[in-house]
Amino acid sequence: MSKRCVYFIILHTAFVSAYNWDQLNLPPSHLPFYFKNHPDVDKMCREDVECPFQEMTGQDKCWGYEPDCDKSQHYTNPNCSGDKRGWYVGKKEQEHKFWSTADFGMLLERKNELTMYCKPHSKEDSSLQCAKYLRYCKATNIYLDFSSKPITKGNERDRYREDILGPGLVGGHCELDKAGLRAQGEHKSPLQSWFAEMQHFSSLPFYPSKEENCDIVFNKPTYLMKLDAGVNMYHHFCDFVNLYASQHLNNSFTTDVNIIIWDTTSLPYGDFFSVTWKAFTDHRIIPLSDLDGKRVCIKDAVFPLLARMRYGLYYNMPLMPGCFGSGLVKAFSEHILHRLNVRQTGPSKEKIRVTLLSRNTQYRNILNQEELLKAMKSDEELEVSVAEYNRLMPFEEQLKHSHNSDIFIGIHGAGLTHLLFQPDWAVVIELYNCEDPGCYSDLARLRGLKYITWEKKDKLKQEDEGHHPTLGAHAKFTNYAFDISEFMRLVYKAADHVRNHPEFIQARKRKSEFKHENIVKQEL
Repeated sequence: MSKRCVYFIILHTAFVSAYNWDQLNLPPSHLPFYFKNHPDVDKMCREDVECPFQEMTGQDKCWGYEPDCDKSQHYTNPNCSGDKRGWYVGKKEQEHKFWSTADFGMLLERKNELTMYCKPHSKEDSSLQCAKYLRYCKATNIYLDFSSKPITKGNERDRYREDILGPGLVGGHCELDKAGLRAQGEHKSPLQSWFAEMQHFSSLPFYPSKEENCDIVFNKPTYLMKLDAGVNMYHHFCDFVNLYASQHLNNSFTTDVNIIIWDTTSLPYGDFFSVTWKAFTDHRIIPLSDLDGKRVCIKDAVFPLLARMRYGLYYNMPLMPGCFGSGLVKAFSEHILHRLNVRQTGPSKEKIRVTLLSRNTQYRNILNQEELLKAMKSDEELEVSVAEYNRLMPFEEQLKHSHNSDIFIGIHGAGLTHLLFQPDWAVVIELYNCEDPGCYSDLARLRGLKYITWEKKDKLKQEDEGHHPTLGAHAKFTNYAFDISEFMRLVYKAADHVRNHPEFIQARKRKSEFKHENIVKQEL
């Protein structure tokens, strides 16, 4: 008996040291869902005395795309208390439409669409599995031959050329459903599908897994991405939110992955938000041009959801009226903040934190900004700051400021995308939407935040008619002044919402109790 006990202890000790629990690096509220989708890791944690997450294991939680996932177990469910504007007859239909197009239900639909186009018959074989229209694909032992045609052509400005992978230059060793694959071209477009890159996928006479025909082999899981504009936060974060959604489809959140940027031009890609890649990979971002002239084999490849898909998240999304609060977008926000180590320091005991976003651009400036600031600062409850988000302010610092803003105010512009990272109780005020009413109001609804915009146009002064370079008069190409009394009415409306929000009240209470406990400990 004694020998058996000793033998067990040795085995157990070896098991404990085998898993690095720090590598999970997920928000605590996400861990029960991770363990549910990784039963082997769940079991290891429950049996490992050194696992710090044992309380998170064995819970009946699900994101919403898993088999037999009941609504009561979902991460969150949307609030559809608003007017559906005749889109659907009943509340259930309204809720389902929002959930299936703007929440984890969208991923359930993509998972249900997955079709095997390159079928393996052995471990050495390749595979290619894609959602409808090739909006998302996952491949194993895939071969990409960039030795026949140059990836970049001089000063060619097309970032998504379609002529670099012809027949025989992309494929795998497998049973190929060529007709089925070729039928998926309806959404062919650079940022809507991967059809252009996969349309010539071929069944090859050799095994990419055996590496004889490969100049470069990627053994780590590898994401290949086509990106939207990196200088615009609204557009670039369509890339990031879809990469996060694709991690869910791939059921993996490890940062030990390669990311290859599919860009067929030699022109630089301006990325003002490059620090965000730290949330997804520990390694250098690889430009496609690094592979020029090479035959490339990838053991495990993911072609993620794209930024401008039809009915995608969130650029081309006709959002269901009357609903707000996408669990997918909330989870994305929490994931980014956690991995970039952005922490909530509030709420303040007696103040409501207000940030006014200042633009130092040619158009959409607030002409009477100083007067508006003076009016807000005259109220002692408001803790007012001005932020100018530009390249001189590191993006992590921008996120810290936005995440600690109870009220975030700005005129129409990509900087308002920071609303994604405000706390759950927050309000975003789009001072004037410049005749583009859906853009940031929809984004706020996705994030689940209160959205306010200018209501009385007669209390708004436009500098001139606006001067678009080609379209003539345009509301986005001029500057504005705002009536101070009306402005303060909207600010107080926002402050009332924050002050009475249940999560704000609870957060204040928790912070007060924490401070009290620390004072007691110091006295002892």
